[in-house]
This record gives sequence, C-alpha cells and structure tokens, in this order.
Amino acid sequence: MNIFKKRLPRRTMLRGIGASLALPLLDSMIPALASASAQEAQPAKRLGVVYVPNGMAMKSWTPATEGTDFEITRIMQPMAAYRDRMLIISGLDGPRSNAGVHASASTRFLTGAIPARTESDLRASVSIDQIIARQLGLKTQLSSLELALDQNDVFGSCDIGFSCQYTSTIAWRDADTPLPMETNPRNVFERLFGDIGTTDPTVRLQRICKDQSLLDAVAERIDTLNQSVGADDRAKLEQYLDAVRDVERRIQMAEAQSNRELPEVEQPSGIPDTYEEHAKLMFDMQVLAYQTDLTRVITFMLGRELSGRTFPEIGVPDSHHPTSHHRDDPVLYEKVTKINEFHTSLFAYYLDKLDSTPDGNGSLLDNMMLLYGAGMSDSNQHSNRGLPLVLFGGGSGAIKGGRHLRYPSGTPISNLHLTMLDKMGVPVNEMPYSTGPLDL
Repeated sequence: MNIFKKRLPRRTMLRGIGASLALPLLDSMIPALASASAQEAQPAKRLGVVYVPNGMAMKSWTPATEGTDFEITRIMQPMAAYRDRMLIISGLDGPRSNAGVHASASTRFLTGAIPARTESDLRASVSIDQIIARQLGLKTQLSSLELALDQNDVFGSCDIGFSCQYTSTIAWRDADTPLPMETNPRNVFERLFGDIGTTDPTVRLQRICKDQSLLDAVAERIDTLNQSVGADDRAKLEQYLDAVRDVERRIQMAEAQSNRELPEVEQPSGIPDTYEEHAKLMFDMQVLAYQTDLTRVITFMLGRELSGRTFPEIGVPDSHHPTSHHRDDPVLYEKVTKINEFHTSLFAYYLDKLDSTPDGNGSLLDNMMLLYGAGMSDSNQHSNRGLPLVLFGGGSGAIKGGRHLRYPSGTPISNLHLTMLDKMGVPVNEMPYSTGPLDL
C-alpha cells in the first residue's frame, strides 16, 4: 500500500517578525512510501525571459551552419557549456513599424504586436508571459515577476510620439496595460521574503535600521525545522539559506555604499555600484524565486531600449545606443560586439546558477523554458527581420536542444509565441500576426 501523506507540507513557510521565508523542495515534502512513478512526477513548469536592448551584432551572433553541427559564434561563446541545451532560432521576423522602432522592438518581443503611436492611451497586446502567469500563477504566491536593470523612465530618451513606457517593459497584462519592471534589489527581496501579512512598513524599517537579517527573524523556526528533517534535507536547507544570506548581505552592502557622498552621482538606494554586480544579484534572486516556487514566470530586461549605458569595465566607454548605430565601422562594430558578449557572459552566470540548483530529478534549468534575445536584429538598420533568439532548458522534456533552426524569411515571431504557449501547457489559437505554431 502506498502512503501519500507528506511529512512536511510543500508550502511550508517560516514566519518571523516582519519576515516570511519560503522553503525549497525538501525530501521531507515527498510522500514517505510513495511509488517510484509518483516520486518521478513531472516537476513544475517555469518560464524565464531575458531581453537585451538595441539589437545585436548579427554577424557575430548567427551560426552559418544549421542543424546539430552549428558552430558556437563569438557572442554565444560564454554560453558554450550549454550547447546541448540551446535551441538557436533564426529567420523569425517581428511586425514592421515605420515609426517608433525601439518601442516596437521591446513591445513585439513577447506580444508580436505593433505599439500604438501615443504618449497617453497606450495600446499593444497581452504578452505571453502574462498568458502563462494567469494559469501557473494560480499555484504560487506571486503570479509573475517583472525585473530590469535600467530605471523605468517615463520621460527622457524614447521614440518621438511614443510613451517611454513602451521602451521600459516587455510585459503587458492586457492590450492597454504595460507592467512596470522593478530595478531595485531591495524591493525585489522584500517582495519575495517580506511579511505578506501586514502593510505596515514600520516593522520592516526597524529591522533594516537595526541591520537585522531576515534569517535572524526566523532563526528559531529554522532550528526547529532542522530537528525534524533528515541529514540530506539539512544540507539542502543550509545551501539554500547560504544563498539567501549572501543575497541579503550584498543588498545591505549596496545600500551602505549608496549613502556615501559621491560628487555628481545619484545612486538609488539598494542598487549596487556596478552593472555586473547588479545583474548577478537580480539573477540570484530569480533563482531563489524559482527554487522556493514563489513564482514560475519571470521576465528580465538587461537594458531598456534606447539605453545610453556605458561599459568602461569592458573597454567600451561609449554610450550603448549611439554605438549600436555602427554604420559598419569596424571600430564601432567591435564595441557593439563586446557589449553583446558582456551580456551573454552575465547570462551564462545565470545558466550556471540554474543548472546547479536541484529540482526534482534534474535541475531548475532542465525543468524550465528560458528565452534569451532581442526585439531587433541589426541595430544599425533597426531591422525587424531575423531576430536573434535562443531557447534554453529542457522545458521538462518539451524542447530538444543542441540545434540551430532557420525558418523562411517572413515567418512571424508570433509563431514562436504560439509554440511556447503550447509547450507550457497554455495553448491559444492565435497571437497578433501569427500564421501557426513552429515545427521544432
């Protein structure tokens, strides 16, 4: 006879004053005498999206060879260790817009739609992450997370006649509602681990001012839990708590550094000094969010469209957007390529984290669908043709990697959207400009 009563509920939370800590999947949450088939049940499906702005140096991105014998190009080199789990997709086009090329790039990436030219009454289409979140979010505390590294500017550098909100997000709740992307790690951390039972900020502020750790608030409950689980679970729990502790320490360090008096520098509280540390911190929190099943859908912008960020740490002190208009100048093209390489090196850090985090009989990376790419291809031409796209992860067996697929010119990116929705178990009949799902 199989016994299916769990020793620990899957949604066990350790609560303290001003804090609540979700737990990763422990062996103690699996039925004690469940059959092998029950223990090997399908893990949770998850979606991740990572977006890069201002197009791509396409000659250094697209492999010349199709099929399984594709070469690892220069920009993809940082991700080479995951060759067998990457599905490179070439030839898909976004809908063409004669105006608002950057607004169109970010908007069409997950919606397949062209944004309406307006600065007030915004209009596009629901994005696939939100379609998926409507279903998967029924099982999690947060239906989705929308994150970014550049501030969500509503004024400033944006396409003429188009709201800056178009270039600051890739997620749309519906045709009229773009979702803001959170950039401050402290806000993300508090959203994941703050006390959801009260809206009173007093307790939270007291804990921060006292430099008290989240783990301090639940230490007694952690000790009690450790006494009731086995050695393997204690080791797994300690690894998870170390990751939480490290993320919290880095946020506190960033906040301490942000209070320094720096001439002519405006540093928002909680955001690290360097782009690299900011990106890695945000990636680490995404891993924690998946690991604890707080959400199963995350979108992340490594930069907003028209971003003028400079990258002196990699020898590119030039502003990203103007440099992306390289005019086929070898010097400028090399700088754009370096920026693209830097982005994939940070993304490879994320892949490493996902792949090293156990989930069921595999890793988080094995059991999720992860899309990386841009909403325009050749940045110099603002091209909507042949968008740079690559899927990672096994998608719980739904995706076969180790291949480069090239589709006929004119195939809409919306066809990929239909395919991803189907693989995630949330099929829909159509998306804007779609002609049918892709044959993967």
